[in-house]
Parts: sequence; structure tokens; C-alpha cells
Amino acid sequence: MNGTLLIKGATVVTLDPQNSVFQGDVLIEHQRIARLGDEERTAGEVIDGRGRILLPGFVQTHVHLCQTLFRGYADDLALIDWLKKRVWPMEAAHTIESIHASAQLGIAEMIRSGTTCALTMETVNHTDGVFQAIADSGFRATGGKCMMDKGEGVPDPLLEETRASIAESLVLLDRWHGRAGGRIRYAFAPRFAVSCTRELLEQVAGLSAQRGITVHSHASENLEEIELVEQDTGERNIVYLNDLELTGPGVVLAHCVHLNDVELDILRRTRTHVAHCPSSNMKLASGFARVAEMIDLGISVSLGADGAACNNRLDMFTEMRTAALIQKALRGPETLPALTALRMATVAGARALGLGDEIGTIEVGKRADLILLNLERLHVTPAPDLVSTIVYSAGHDDVETAVIDGQVVMRDRQLTTLNETQVIAAANEHAAALARAVES
Repeated sequence: MNGTLLIKGATVVTLDPQNSVFQGDVLIEHQRIARLGDEERTAGEVIDGRGRILLPGFVQTHVHLCQTLFRGYADDLALIDWLKKRVWPMEAAHTIESIHASAQLGIAEMIRSGTTCALTMETVNHTDGVFQAIADSGFRATGGKCMMDKGEGVPDPLLEETRASIAESLVLLDRWHGRAGGRIRYAFAPRFAVSCTRELLEQVAGLSAQRGITVHSHASENLEEIELVEQDTGERNIVYLNDLELTGPGVVLAHCVHLNDVELDILRRTRTHVAHCPSSNMKLASGFARVAEMIDLGISVSLGADGAACNNRLDMFTEMRTAALIQKALRGPETLPALTALRMATVAGARALGLGDEIGTIEVGKRADLILLNLERLHVTPAPDLVSTIVYSAGHDDVETAVIDGQVVMRDRQLTTLNETQVIAAANEHAAALARAVES
């Protein structure tokens, strides 16, 4: 029975189309969910799920693993100053070793807080270091090198020539897409319209359509950013991207805070995905996205923490709760209920990455990306409604076990594919070196 895993007796919140919940067993074979319900067969490993809640792993649709080492170094700044004064200089100072350490730190934090898959935008250089960390950790991720071929105040190591940016992206695509048993997928990642020429964006649109590769970018995060795009192009962000054919089901746009009705209609018609990052939007004072309206229009909205440089957590529990509370404050207490927030963190995230048939729910045939929560604790007692308890009361420390692609990557709060002590030591060493390099 090698390669089989049986989770016994858990309360299973499937998030399937019927939002089914049952108490029983989940059998995993060959990295996939094989059976649901009472199971008498033995397995290579058995996990006692009694008194525990089994959920699909969270899917974050906007993070920057390269920025995890910048946590605490760029606080209390607006977006453009945050980029120019802190984040871009630190990204420019990265080495292959420091970016690997940054990725390991971010992955470890996400696994411990229940995220089993993420869409990550890296910096311009050393992206191999991130992909190697993903491969070795057992994490599931879609990601790509950041693309930047213009911009005021961009450090020289980050400012690319257009053809070179495209060429390196294609090399990384060929090297990493589909690796690690399919856990790694590539995405073209033009940073945002402010730092990309029209030529680069047009080529990305064409290559994405030709190769069937996700495009991941920022859009309309900040009023100053929108003004810069309008000055340069004569159009608002979403209109400009749509003109370039950089909207559609294969595009994930982070933030989308300041959109008018025309832009909302473009996202709806093109079925473009929005990655909502509520904590980051508040911390950078970017504003409050029209999330409830987007969902009412049928726009697919998922969740991400953004980077540790602007959050400073990578915790989906924080993002679910914050997303719901913001919309309630804006539009009333019945807005964005707990079930919607939980499905944003799972089902919608999987759909945004083109993985809706693979992950995001607990159903037979899907990849076994699962988390076990312990809700027998003070701050989640009583729990008359499981979904509400998960969204409004539970936290990252309640995640006991995490499974990705059928592999147990955390067991009883202990990481199995990463050495937490070594990850922390490497992160502190490289973060200090990056800070010295920027300050010198």
C-alpha cells in the first residue's frame, strides 16, 4: 500500500458545487483523491482526523516569494515610494542564494498557514532559485520572472531590454513548466503597465495565446499608478490592457482597486480574473476594491496576501476575514458572507490558475491538496457554523497537517520537507546582507 494515504474520521468540508459536508474518510492514491466516505482498507499511512476539519488547501493568487526577506524593511510608504525607495533596490541586490532563501521562507510560512498553492511574481533576475525552492519543498505554484523594460527610478539590474526579457522568460518556461510532477507551472509576469513598453505587452499577449500560458500582472492598484498609465497611453489601465488583448480567462490581474464601470464590464465580458489583496491594499493605503460588485457581476475574484514587504503576513485566514469585513463595512453586514470568502480562498483561486479540475475542492479524481484544522481550541469554541468559524475565528496556528499532491508536507505542525530552523537562519543572514547592500 505504498503511496496511499488515508485520513480517517474527519469532518470534510468539500466545497464541491453542493458545498457538501460529511464526517468520514478520505483515501488518497497516486497523488489523487480516490474515495470519500467510510473506508475499511489499509493504507501506507493513516492520519487520525477525528475531531478535525478537512479542507481543500488554500490557493493564493498573488504573492511575491522574492520579497519575503523584505518583511519590515518597507513599512509605512505609499506604493510608488515603496517601490522606488525600498523594494526595487532590494530586488536589485538579490543573489541566487538570497532569493532561494526568500522563497523557502515564504513557502514555509504559507504551508504552516494552510496555503498549498500560489501564483507568484518574482523579480527580474534569479528566478531559477525560486523554482528550485518550490520543487524541493513539495509546494504547488505557478510563477514567472518579473518583466520590466522601462520606468523612471528603476535600478539598472532590473531594467531590461525588451527582447532579452522575452527570451529569458521563454527559457524559464521551457525549463520549469510542468516540472516536479506538474506542481510547477510558468506564468508570464509583466510587472505593470508603468514598467512595461507596449511592445513587450503585445508580445506577452501573443505568446500567452500561442503557448497557453497564464499572464499575471498588477493593475489599477493605486491612483498615482493609474494617472501615470493615463499620461503615457491616454487610457485607463484595464482599457489599455484590453486593447492589447491582455484580458481574458488566462489573465490574472492583481488588485484592481480603482475601476470604473467600463472597466468592470471589460473584466466581466472577457472573464478576466481578479486577485484581491485586502491587507496589502489597506497597508499601502491604496483603497478599497469593489469586490462585492465584481462578484455580483460574475467576475471571478480570488485572494492573495501579496508580498511580505507590504502585508506583512502570507496568511490566508487574515485575507479571508479582512476581505469579508471590508465589504460589510462598505455595503452592509450581509455582504460577502463567510462561504463566499472561503470559496474565494479555494475554488476561485484554483479556477484563476486554470486548475479548477485539479484542485480547490475535495472531490474524487482531484489532486490531494488538503489541510486539517484543529478547532478544539478556545478561540474557535463553540462552532455552530463550521464555515463561519473557519473564516471569522480560525487562524494559521489551527492548521495541523498539510498535504500537497498526496505528500504530507506538514504533520502535527512540523514541516516535513523544509527544516524550519535552517530556513529561519538562512533568511536572517540573507536579509541582513540585502539591507547592507541597499544602505551602502
